[in-house]
Amino acid sequence: MTTYDEYGIPVGAYSEPESLKHQAWRLARAFFLYRIRPIVWGRYSALRSGKWSFRRLFTLVNALVLLWWVVLYWGERGAFNGAVESCNWEKWEKWEAGANPHRLIFVADPQLIDPHTYPGRPWPLNPLTYKYTDLYLRRAYSRFQTVLYPDTTFFLGDLFDGGREWSTRTTTSPEKQYQKYGDAFWMNEYRRFGDIFLKHWGDGGMEARPGQPGRKLISSLPGNHDLGFARGVQVGVRDRFNAYFGDGNRIDMIANHTFVSIDSVSLSAFGQESPDQVEHLWHPTKDFLGTAKAQKKRLIQRELRVHQGLKPFPRMPHHEIKTEDLAKSPLPHADDDDDITEFPTILLTHVPLYRPQGTPCGPLREHWPPTPPSPGNPPLELDDRNAIAVRGGYQYQNVLNREITADIAEKVGDIQYAFSGDDHDYCEVVHRGYASAGGGIREITVKSISWAMGVRRPGVLLVSLWNPVDDKGRSRGSGGGKKTVQTRLCLLPDQIGTFLRYGVLFGGTLVLLLVRAALVALGFVESTRMERMEGPLLPMANTPNSSAETGKSASLYKELHPSSSSSSSSPEEEIGPRYPHPSNSSTSSERGTLQVRTAHRSLSPDTAYALPSAQQGTQTFPLVQHAGYNPANADDDSKGKVKTYGQSVSTKGKKPRKKRRGVTLFWYELRASLGKVVLCGVVVYVWLVWRV
Repeated sequence: MTTYDEYGIPVGAYSEPESLKHQAWRLARAFFLYRIRPIVWGRYSALRSGKWSFRRLFTLVNALVLLWWVVLYWGERGAFNGAVESCNWEKWEKWEAGANPHRLIFVADPQLIDPHTYPGRPWPLNPLTYKYTDLYLRRAYSRFQTVLYPDTTFFLGDLFDGGREWSTRTTTSPEKQYQKYGDAFWMNEYRRFGDIFLKHWGDGGMEARPGQPGRKLISSLPGNHDLGFARGVQVGVRDRFNAYFGDGNRIDMIANHTFVSIDSVSLSAFGQESPDQVEHLWHPTKDFLGTAKAQKKRLIQRELRVHQGLKPFPRMPHHEIKTEDLAKSPLPHADDDDDITEFPTILLTHVPLYRPQGTPCGPLREHWPPTPPSPGNPPLELDDRNAIAVRGGYQYQNVLNREITADIAEKVGDIQYAFSGDDHDYCEVVHRGYASAGGGIREITVKSISWAMGVRRPGVLLVSLWNPVDDKGRSRGSGGGKKTVQTRLCLLPDQIGTFLRYGVLFGGTLVLLLVRAALVALGFVESTRMERMEGPLLPMANTPNSSAETGKSASLYKELHPSSSSSSSSPEEEIGPRYPHPSNSSTSSERGTLQVRTAHRSLSPDTAYALPSAQQGTQTFPLVQHAGYNPANADDDSKGKVKTYGQSVSTKGKKPRKKRRGVTLFWYELRASLGKVVLCGVVVYVWLVWRV
């Protein structure tokens, strides 16, 4: 009786289809069971049986397989490991003996690829770009954590590429083509960012290094691709970013250094026309800058109290506060001490500070290296080719306005270093026209960590901090009049170059296999593959044509069985039948063995034990077709048939398969050898990609 569910559908009439992931797993499992495993088992069995030789092992095809394995491992593992290990802290840090510096990494512009990056790019090119950029970021970032194990990791903005475009509950994208992407899409991108960076932050461990307070990851600094730029910033988009990553305006005390982060993309709205109309965009950063010096001093006092073993906050005062004054009542803090010295101040901004057009970026800039000066002259003071262009466009501006930069330098105060992103390439400039701690502000624009951002060699910036201080915050030891910050550009592998090497190697592999297949077809080189069509797998019947052949078989048998030559006059009498014949199956030996058949058998390395055919000269068959054969029941030879257990097997029209020659052999060798190289390479490549 058929039963129905609450919707009126017969129970069991519908089953949930298998997911694509499960179907792919089943396909891979079947391919392994019915393709790969039989080949491996066949090679293993041949090796154990002694049929495999070193000559068959050391072939061109096997050499190419081994070469591909080495190149793939280098491209997917060795290049990353070597690049990160070359940046090891001990190789470039230069501090006094006994120093325990704080180690920090700046990561700039990961800009996760999304529909905004390459609009209109067809399938499957776009998904493959997503896959390989994410794989590159994950692999590089994981090795930073396991090999370098930084104490602090700072992101310098542009975490996403189209983050500003994805609508919120209160905003929509200014571009029509992206209005269909809503808040759910942004949340998926946030999970994707977490899977790449947040999830792998602890790959090397979570414990603090000896002498360090702990490990930190700070990713709150926004970029123009996260929020937009100036008037293009939407409050709803900014609030969403701040809710998940933190406020873009903040001050952090790290290793006796003051890190001041500012939301420069929102502040840039102040430098455009009619700034009063967009006060809600730039006003939070302006307020933050207005209190930056007081906040710096207060935080330094708290840090020094911790150094002295005291609590960072003094106790709350025990006096009555009126209700109307409660909202304005400040939290207690240590008394102002004019003797307290500020820590070195480091400014963090996504958009670089203003500089005159043509200010050179130095020799480490990849895309446009410095223009070589004429012989005997110093480097050029203005070099447009090597500089960051001072210009802007839709939702971006290469550098901040001159007025905004001067305002930041004045209100933050005593800036020694500045680190920025946005440009994707390395740039190092010393700003001498702004208020600083002396000697100008040394700004480093950090390279993008992504290989899809227009640079062949992505990278990060390593920073080593060492500033021991006394109870008043005055530097001592290496900090007394010396640098407290050391930096090193750490370059990552050239992923495009790796793909090009794979392509060149594939081209070389194809050429070598084409030459080899041609030489095999012409007979100059012996094929290392077994020709399966030359003969059947089972032994064939072979009737002796003369007494000489019979004698040859007997002598061969004696060579193979020298111990039995004295007790048996012929191999037939010694060997005996393997199975009784249907017409003569009675036992007749006093030893209880089966009756010895007098029919002649031949013994040869190719045919082993064989039964006679019905008549000399008839077509030969595998041994299995002669089971139960009775010559008395056989038809006339002219009919061309042989009876086997009542079934007629035709001997006419059956021709042995021809051995491959010429073009057929050429294509067979090419397909077989190329298929082996590709299959072995793909299996190893998938394993390397699967395991980051």
